[in-house]
Amino acid sequence: MAKRDIRIIGDPVLRTPCDPIKEITPGVRQLVQDLLDTVDEPGRAGLAANQIGVSLRAFSWNIEGNMGYILNPVITDMSTDEFQNDDEGCLSVPDLWFPCKRAVYARAEGTDLDGKPVVVEGDGIWGQLVQHEVDHLDGYLYIDRLERSLKKEAFRQLREKQA
Repeated sequence: MAKRDIRIIGDPVLRTPCDPIKEITPGVRQLVQDLLDTVDEPGRAGLAANQIGVSLRAFSWNIEGNMGYILNPVITDMSTDEFQNDDEGCLSVPDLWFPCKRAVYARAEGTDLDGKPVVVEGDGIWGQLVQHEVDHLDGYLYIDRLERSLKKEAFRQLREKQA
C-alpha cells in the first residue's frame, strides 16, 4: 500500500502529455496500486498518473463507493448538445473551485491490467471525471478550460497563495 504525494501546478509533469502504456510490467502494476491507494481518501474523486509524477496514460477513480482504474483511456463519446457548468476542483490545484464547462455525458474506453476492455462513462460527475482525468493525461488542467475572466481570477488566486 503506497499513498503517493500529489504534484502541484507548476510541476512540468502536469503539462506533459503522458505516454501510452505499451506493456504490463511490475512497475505498471505498482502504478495502478498506487493510484488506487492514493485516490482512496475522502474528497478524492479521480487521480491521473502524472499527478503522482508518472507520465503514463492511466487514471483511477473513487466516486459514490465505486473505485477503479483504466489504462490508456481514450474518450470515444461525449454529448455535444448538453453541457454542465459545475464547480470543479483539482488535487493539483489545491483549494480552488471554479465552474468549468464540460459535456454532460462522456465515455472513455481503455483496458485493465489483464488487457480486458474497461469503459468509464456517465452523466454529471462521471462525465466530468472522464473529461477531467483525460485532460490531465493530455497535459491540461481544468483551469485551462475556464472562461477568460474565471481563468484570470484563478491565476490571481494562485499567485496570492504562492506569495
